[in-house]
Amino acid sequence: MLIIRLQRVGRRNDLNFRLVVTDSKRGPKSGGYLEALGSYSPKTKKAIFKNERIKRWVANGARISATARSLLVKGGIIIK
Repeated sequence: MLIIRLQRVGRRNDLNFRLVVTDSKRGPKSGGYLEALGSYSPKTKKAIFKNERIKRWVANGARISATARSLLVKGGIIIK
């Protein structure tokens, strides 16, 4: 099963996250993913997402993690 979730990237004490599509069996720190769909920086509260690609993956049956879902709802990409 495919899942859309956040993957931590960046240095220590300088968090950045990448929104990725990955297999649910892989761990979030494994590094392997199918496609990067955007990024999020909690320090600056800046989020950049590929709207059309996210909607396509969701339409094809990918599930969304709880944290990623809340970010996408705040960004107006998906409806709660």
